[in-house]
Amino acid sequence: MISIDGFRHDYAQKFNAQHLLQLSAAGVRAKGMQPGFPSLTFPNHYALATGMYPSHHGIVDNIFYDSSRTKQYRVGNRATVEDSSWYKGTPLWVLAEKQQMVSASYFWVGSEAAIQGIRPTYYFLYNEQAEVDSRVQQVAKWLSLPEDQRPHLITFYFPEVDHAGHRYGPDSDSTRNAVQFVDAAIGRMAEAVAKLQLPVNFVIVSDHGMTQADTLHPLSLPADLSLDDCKIAPANEKIMLYNNDPARVKVLYQKLKASAKNYQVLLREETPARWHYGQEDRYHLIGDIILLADPGYSFAGKNGRISPGHHGYDNKLPDMQAVFMAWGPAFKSGYTRSAFANVHVYPLIAYILGLKITEVIDGDHAILRDILKD
Repeated sequence: MISIDGFRHDYAQKFNAQHLLQLSAAGVRAKGMQPGFPSLTFPNHYALATGMYPSHHGIVDNIFYDSSRTKQYRVGNRATVEDSSWYKGTPLWVLAEKQQMVSASYFWVGSEAAIQGIRPTYYFLYNEQAEVDSRVQQVAKWLSLPEDQRPHLITFYFPEVDHAGHRYGPDSDSTRNAVQFVDAAIGRMAEAVAKLQLPVNFVIVSDHGMTQADTLHPLSLPADLSLDDCKIAPANEKIMLYNNDPARVKVLYQKLKASAKNYQVLLREETPARWHYGQEDRYHLIGDIILLADPGYSFAGKNGRISPGHHGYDNKLPDMQAVFMAWGPAFKSGYTRSAFANVHVYPLIAYILGLKITEVIDGDHAILRDILKD
């Protein structure tokens, strides 16, 4: 299972990703795949890995605060990223290892933590300096191992398309080049794996899409608003405010609501039911107040600037839709299906591998039964 971070549902056609188009033509394509809310990297990679919505698997944002332990989870903090206590649910590699199946991960959210005391048999600490061809060859090496040592589940991650989309925008030549760079690498991987003559299934996913941002009109909070008594989970498209005093939350909410322009102000319990978010905050990790930018708008960063590409918005928006492609012996050939929610990938993978799902998840194997040969 290969994730291409920030690979919007239409990028393969838009930027002529020849290998992906050719390989998936012999397999399955979806018209899109809906990310969970928020449409961000860590919540959705872990949703793909667990079959659970972010409010149910515990990684509710790239940055969030846990008042019960008075600690913040932050994607750039290695201590929190490797702390298994943040991660709920049973990731695919943990499910596999528990059922005596060898797994491997060349980067995936959660794979660096010993969730339930278990890591993949083979894994790497995240390092963007790892050269792409050595990573591709590592997959072939894993699959060349004797059967009892060979991973039957491999998760793999590409960051390049997301980086280009943020820095230059979704319509830029740089994003086109990143798409074609990843496409060529997947082509080389598929070619190397084909030489091994093993029955390997490829599943291509992404965590979210990307949209063009208004770089000239950054959002800002009221200048006279004091948040000294709040914990803040900052981001460009979504800000969460935490405060233990309900009366203070009400005052802040009313003040923000009265002055908001080009962003929504929501109490946790006001979030739409279709997000499966604030109203289903299983571990009490979501802010008391959520500020969500309107599509294309963004709160300014520390330098006051806005990058050209953004995601994190309402997950129903077309530009937030992710990609899903698959090919191999388990899948139909030349089949296109409608879009679906990303939580359904987990039971699909478990079914193909013959793994028994051991807890209640949000995904449903029946949703994607139509893409399988049997």
